[in-house]
Amino acid sequence: MPENMAAWLPAKFERLALGPAPYTPPRDDEMVVRNRAVAINPVDWIKQRTGDLMLAWVKYPAVIGSDLAGEVVEVGAEVTRFRVGDRVLAHALGLDRANPRSAEGAFQRYTVVRQHMACRIPDSLSFEAAAALPLGVSTAASSLFQEDQLALQPPTLEPRDAGQTVLVWGGSTSVGSNAIQLAVAAGYRVLTTASPRNFDYFKALGASQVFDYHSSTVRRDIKRALTGATFAGGLALGAGSAAPCIDIAASSHGKRFVVFGTLPAPFEDLPERLGRLTIITRVAPAMLAMNLALATRARLGGVTTKMVWGSSLKDNAVSGQIYGDFLPKALAAGVYRAAPPAKVVGAGLEAIQTAFELQRKGVSAQKLVVSL
Repeated sequence: MPENMAAWLPAKFERLALGPAPYTPPRDDEMVVRNRAVAINPVDWIKQRTGDLMLAWVKYPAVIGSDLAGEVVEVGAEVTRFRVGDRVLAHALGLDRANPRSAEGAFQRYTVVRQHMACRIPDSLSFEAAAALPLGVSTAASSLFQEDQLALQPPTLEPRDAGQTVLVWGGSTSVGSNAIQLAVAAGYRVLTTASPRNFDYFKALGASQVFDYHSSTVRRDIKRALTGATFAGGLALGAGSAAPCIDIAASSHGKRFVVFGTLPAPFEDLPERLGRLTIITRVAPAMLAMNLALATRARLGGVTTKMVWGSSLKDNAVSGQIYGDFLPKALAAGVYRAAPPAKVVGAGLEAIQTAFELQRKGVSAQKLVVSL
């Protein structure tokens, strides 16, 4: 049996620690991937930094991490889409509330993944580039296509024009970069926001118009761009995105619906160890105040809002639409870009903690990746 190693989260607030991990054989609908690259998401360092404020169902010690790419080394009895040796990317579900287990965390050599949350990658796509995709793709797809979210028509290689417009506020995020591409592939016109230095990049991803989110007139400019258009809904990503998306949706014709892809409260400046006193006196009141303000704004504007959980598509048809039908073909055809671009910041499991710290300082239009 292969020897496994992991970057363990030993306890709340603790730094990652390298150590042996069990090699877990796959269940019937699962497979084991030998990871060659993993990517970092804000939820990873937020979980480490906030203890049980976030993802309280995770039991320590834990192997976390959601994004991976590598080679299939073992398949379960009911796996039909993959064979040993296939190059794949996968959304690891070790943080999912329904079944949190370290065997499904990405930050180790061998990870158990569900076959319907993985797809083959072409030889032309590096493991590092592929690892940048899974959670961003899953969250964007859940937001855009689930029946309880924006419920857009699904993406295809030959999209039918939907005659509607989607707003992606926060195109520079991993979710934003994928939401743009997925919405365009579904036949929608996409408006997005970014820094001016990234305008050309997001137009290359398919956005019809890109707006400077720093501009004092950005809300007015987007409302003007929506004049005469049918609004299909908005996706709010990043700190400060929810309020402008609600205001724009409230003045639009069409579906007044905004999906929140990130929590409204910023976590970057929280103290190293988030104790009970800090939660009671600082974090909880701030989050409550923000949520109440946004709920009031939405109600007054006649806008429906909803949070999205990035792995929710695992329980519905969207996972098959994306990981089974669309993404493998789109990657093979070269019509879907691994976005945002991967920035390799180290090699080996020991580099993941450093990558956490780099990610917390802020990353724009890049995905931090560690090679394994």
